[in-house]
Amino acid sequence: MNELLPLLVAIPLLGAALTLAAGFAFERLGWPLCFLTSLVHVGLATAIAGTVYASGSPLDHGVGGFAPPFGIELVVDGFNAAVIVLVSAIAVSVLVYARRAGPHSVPFYTGYLLLLAGLSGMTITGDMFNLYVFLEITGLAAYALVATGDDGRAAVGALKYLLVGTVGASLFLLGIGYAFIATGTLNMADLATKLATADPTLVGASFALVATGLAVKTALFPLHTWQPEAYASAPDSVSGLIAALVSTVSAYALARVTFSVYTVDFLTSSAFAQEFLLALAALSIVAGSVLAVMQTEIKRMLAYSSVSQFGLVVAGVAIANEAAVTGSLVHLVGHAVMKGGLFLAAGALATVAGARTVDEYDGLGARAPLLSAAFAVLSLSMVGVPPAVGFVGKWYIALGAIQAESWPIAVVILVSTLLTLAYFLRLIERMYFRTSTTTETTSSSATGTGTAAVADGGDDATTDDPTDDGLAHPSPGMIAVVVVAALLAVTLGPLVSTFEPLLEPTLEILLQQ
Repeated sequence: MNELLPLLVAIPLLGAALTLAAGFAFERLGWPLCFLTSLVHVGLATAIAGTVYASGSPLDHGVGGFAPPFGIELVVDGFNAAVIVLVSAIAVSVLVYARRAGPHSVPFYTGYLLLLAGLSGMTITGDMFNLYVFLEITGLAAYALVATGDDGRAAVGALKYLLVGTVGASLFLLGIGYAFIATGTLNMADLATKLATADPTLVGASFALVATGLAVKTALFPLHTWQPEAYASAPDSVSGLIAALVSTVSAYALARVTFSVYTVDFLTSSAFAQEFLLALAALSIVAGSVLAVMQTEIKRMLAYSSVSQFGLVVAGVAIANEAAVTGSLVHLVGHAVMKGGLFLAAGALATVAGARTVDEYDGLGARAPLLSAAFAVLSLSMVGVPPAVGFVGKWYIALGAIQAESWPIAVVILVSTLLTLAYFLRLIERMYFRTSTTTETTSSSATGTGTAAVADGGDDATTDDPTDDGLAHPSPGMIAVVVVAALLAVTLGPLVSTFEPLLEPTLEILLQQ
């Protein structure tokens, strides 16, 4: 099974090459090739994760037969096994949504698979420079995917993402450079041993640069400036994909290098490291929630919500006890499901009614009952209503904060929950307790999903002709993906108690001091 680890990166890279070559000759082959590649990746990721959790021990592989620390090492343990399955499953789910929603171009499918390869590499690499390489692959693919929107706004959003993302990647590379100067190695496990006896000034500078670079990629406040416009301007399928995975894997990378490279000893003994992460997290939690409340455009509101939610994840990492780190991983997975589902639901609702602002959500509960119900469930899960996964993740992080006597973080979590309730409750109220005054709908927009063929059901608010309701309707695949996301948001919460024992052996190693 160890020898299969490189295939998690190689398969999507090969699929991207085949899609590019065959797609330009036979454009209809673009989606099938992309989907087949993604399915193979799901099966492989699931098999590898099942092996890790069944054995209780990690898998590792030296690429090219070169043993670490001189060769590039790939590692899957209990911590990132869940992440690689998450990446693979969400990628194939969004592709189902994109089958009708679009974009329908060979460059889109090629970029899609390159993004999958980059995210997979970031998740399983055991080498710091290799992490940088995959971080750049992920970034370049994400910039290109955002730019696949059909208007100038998408191009501007992609350019802003590119400029800010390049700064983040450069800071990360500088941090790696300081670590290499201090130790002469780039292997994560070897770095963890040698950094303990290295020059404290170099180690501190390295951590500050690496953490800041990954904070940019994660979109923590005030380093989040690329995110709202990138999410809002991209096509709906792309928004759902990058919102669910790109910042998620960046946050995972921050947790991985904190625990596996710099170690908990450094985090708790350094004069600034833990305080820096806690301050950044608390600021993100509050500022992201406040900014989300102020938004009128749905996708921008969801983007600022992500700034707040990733602040919660980083807070759990900074607290660095078992409860908090478990909560961070649970919330990382849960947020990917919930926020990806919300972006896709917002896109499908825009297909139904052209609704892209808060005011346009009036009466959607009657016009698109199934999609509206899924959106409401995902929203309440994001707030943290039990037993949904959003509640469980926040509960573990708050419990970890209380155990560590980090009272300000516990208070911030409570305040952010109330703010999250405020901006999601206003949407639910509009969907179910107001009547639509819209007299004309649109089938697509500059960042829309285009037309589809099958109705969600519900009342016809625009025409008296039952055979032609004047609305565009999301396809069964689009509806199914959103509904499954809502069901997962509810069912994953109770399953955490089953998953926690599988995670304990890895956490004991990561958190040992």
